[in-house]
Amino acid sequence: MDTTITTATSNGVSPAATLQLHSIIPENPTIAMELPSFVSLKRQFLGNSAPGDFFLASCPSIALHATCSFFRKPANFSPDLELSISEVAALDICQKRAIFKRMGEEERQEIKRKCGGSWKLVLKFLLAGEFGYRREKSQALAGPGHSIAVTSNGVVYSFGSNGSGQLGHGTVEDTWQPQPIRSLNGIRIIQAALGADRTMLISDAGEVYAFGKDCFSDPGLEIQQTKVITTPQRVKSLTEIFVVQAAIGYHFTAILSREGRVYTLSWGKDEKLGHGTDLNCLLPQPLLGDLENVPVVQISAGFCYLLALAFHPTGMSVYSVGCGLGGKLGHGSTISEKQPRLIEEFSLLKMEPVMISAGAWHAAVVGRDGRVCTWGWGRYGCLGHGTEELELAPKVLEGLKDVKAVHVAAGEYTTFVVSDDGQVYSFGYGEVNLGQGDVEENTLTPKLVSSLKETKERVVHVSLTKSVSFPWTGHTFAMTESGTLYAFGSGGRGQLGVKLGDNVMEREEPAKVIGIDLS
Repeated sequence: MDTTITTATSNGVSPAATLQLHSIIPENPTIAMELPSFVSLKRQFLGNSAPGDFFLASCPSIALHATCSFFRKPANFSPDLELSISEVAALDICQKRAIFKRMGEEERQEIKRKCGGSWKLVLKFLLAGEFGYRREKSQALAGPGHSIAVTSNGVVYSFGSNGSGQLGHGTVEDTWQPQPIRSLNGIRIIQAALGADRTMLISDAGEVYAFGKDCFSDPGLEIQQTKVITTPQRVKSLTEIFVVQAAIGYHFTAILSREGRVYTLSWGKDEKLGHGTDLNCLLPQPLLGDLENVPVVQISAGFCYLLALAFHPTGMSVYSVGCGLGGKLGHGSTISEKQPRLIEEFSLLKMEPVMISAGAWHAAVVGRDGRVCTWGWGRYGCLGHGTEELELAPKVLEGLKDVKAVHVAAGEYTTFVVSDDGQVYSFGYGEVNLGQGDVEENTLTPKLVSSLKETKERVVHVSLTKSVSFPWTGHTFAMTESGTLYAFGSGGRGQLGVKLGDNVMEREEPAKVIGIDLS
């Protein structure tokens, strides 16, 4: 049924305006008039006439239909006159993102194509990346024996173990006091990645700087020939790639380009991670297989495997590749994968992943609805399911069913979860890096970190060590909304950024790190 609504101007002489409606009001007028008693049908008159109710109040779908049609039409605005208002608005917001600003027109159109042909989807892609690994925001990272803190202004502080120059200060001396890396003056750093005796930093221009043990030697060199670099050096093999994130695993490094493509560099071990090159290949190679044409928004590296959070127009999904020992790839088996493979369990759980974290031997994911899944090797209770059994596929944490999670961090045998109200939960190996005090027993289910709650500050991010020889040598950072940084766990090499007393090697309770402004 088609219906016409006619309105008149205040002088009553101008041409009537009509609004054509299509199949909105039921064909049976009797049904159409059967409205609740509280709905008035008085017409809204314009001009000096007595006011009545809004004339569309009895059928709000009319307004919705007209509004949707209006916003779908070309807005006749630059830079593209054919774009609708909503597409113009999305493009305008994209142009304010740091990564998008530096893209050329061809690159912008290519990422638009990969994201499904819409600027609104491109915006979702960019925002998902910013959320997944705190791009453009301050962060503190707990590495194996050393630590890095990046301020929102792009200044980098480092402290802790420095035997290979991994602090970037031009020396090989340890220090517990956070110190800025002065050779980076004038370069704004937005991301960092830490591995055993090595550090990688990424600038807002997509440049990658590395120092510590040189893992980017010329192809063909043996690992024993790697040299020590004590100040940040530009990684020449990555100059042609605009990098936005890096992740360091035990046998490889992975990088993510702004277009959402993943590259890996092998360190001469068995897992080739998606490309069939020689085992000693030290040049970046793009991941092949299912991720070849799917943009990725976040990567996370474990001991010898990689997780990738991929963007689709219909939602996000997780792919894994590498060593399957312990079931940490999440495919229901312990089989290794040489090319990225979709983890199908999330579809069965009706859960859309929005953040991933690859621990050394287990993994964790946060869903859009706030649920948390863990899987892999469950030693010491690091999966939080109440046992030490392994899980071959993602399993929802029942112990957090009343908590809406926004962040998760998986370490070697420990896991931390941050809720939307800034509370922190931990589980796994029962030593000082859980923040639960000097706990001798393992924590098999999520437990509130009461010592952080007592600070009366809202925690937004947690980082913990995940590639060490023994779980009791790790440490943890918790960063609050105000930019305050708290540290606990092992600190014998100065990696806590807190001065310890004589013969003291660790802290059971969180201590405030002084000298860094992460606000």
